[in-house]
Amino acid sequence: MNPYTVETYGERVAEVYDDWYRDYDEAAIGLLAELARDGRALELGIGTGRIALPLVERGVEVHGLDASPAMVERLRAKPNGAHLPVTFGDFTEVTVAGEFALIYVVFNTFFTLPTQDAQVRCFRNVAAHLAPGGCFLIEAFVPDVTRFDRGQTTRAVKVTTESVQLDVSQHDPMTQRVVSQHVLITDGQVRLYPVQLRYAWPAELDLMAQLAGLRLRERWGNWQRAPFTSESGKHISIYERPA
Repeated sequence: MNPYTVETYGERVAEVYDDWYRDYDEAAIGLLAELARDGRALELGIGTGRIALPLVERGVEVHGLDASPAMVERLRAKPNGAHLPVTFGDFTEVTVAGEFALIYVVFNTFFTLPTQDAQVRCFRNVAAHLAPGGCFLIEAFVPDVTRFDRGQTTRAVKVTTESVQLDVSQHDPMTQRVVSQHVLITDGQVRLYPVQLRYAWPAELDLMAQLAGLRLRERWGNWQRAPFTSESGKHISIYERPA
């Protein structure tokens, strides 16, 4: 059995990623461009460039960090993607030279870090690469453990006359880890796209930020800057390095 590593998800899902997650929120691009100001931005988990390339079109200098060569290969094949600087590695070791006005990680990608320790180290590395007054933005879901029945769940994502797409997950509340498979059944074939997450509550992220010398500046319930409430399914959290 092949072990799950930092690049496993990207290497396996690259072939279908842009089909599954083609769209993006224009409000996200606007907010990120606003936070970057006239400085450089670094995306953790740049992937196929779903967010980075529209941000480049806004005039932002974007650098990327990713663990998956297959995902970055898809980025390179897109307009303006060939020369976008990308460093390979995991988020706990931000090795990109220089400082950034904005570092961001979207679409729950922060939770791919497998342990609390790795997530704390990521915050510290981010803080070390932020310019004074710079921001670290995280887009992530709010954990909902009620969706699991006896530590597991199976959900039909899409059912057509040609294919079936399922999400199958197991949940360990002690470690806050979710081990999942996106299962695609089509033409008599079964394809598996594994993903493993270690979720964290917003208050836990705030403490990680404090340990790294960052402070929470804003938190919204979506990219349109709706108030974050107990009913919010996700959050946009912005941490800043004091000037």
